[in-house]
Amino acid sequence: MTPTLQQFDDRDDVLRRYEYADRVVYAADLGPADDITVDIVDGTVMLVHGDEQADFEIREAGSAEATINNGVLTVEVAR
Repeated sequence: MTPTLQQFDDRDDVLRRYEYADRVVYAADLGPADDITVDIVDGTVMLVHGDEQADFEIREAGSAEATINNGVLTVEVAR
C-alpha cells in the first residue's frame, strides 16, 4: 500500500469533518499522488491507488460528491 493510503487508513488526524448549515464537508490531505481515484457508493467513500484501496463511511444522508485536487480529498454531502 502506498504511504498515502496507509496514512489515510490510520487516519488519527488525517480526516477532518466540518459542519455547515447546508452541507457537511470531509477533508483529508493525502499528499502528492496523481493517480488516486475516488468514488462514492452507498455512503462509502472509496479511494483506489493501483491495487490498493482505502475507504470510510459517511454518516449523513444526502447527495454526496467527492473530488481530489492537489492531493486533497474533499467530500461534500448536501443536507
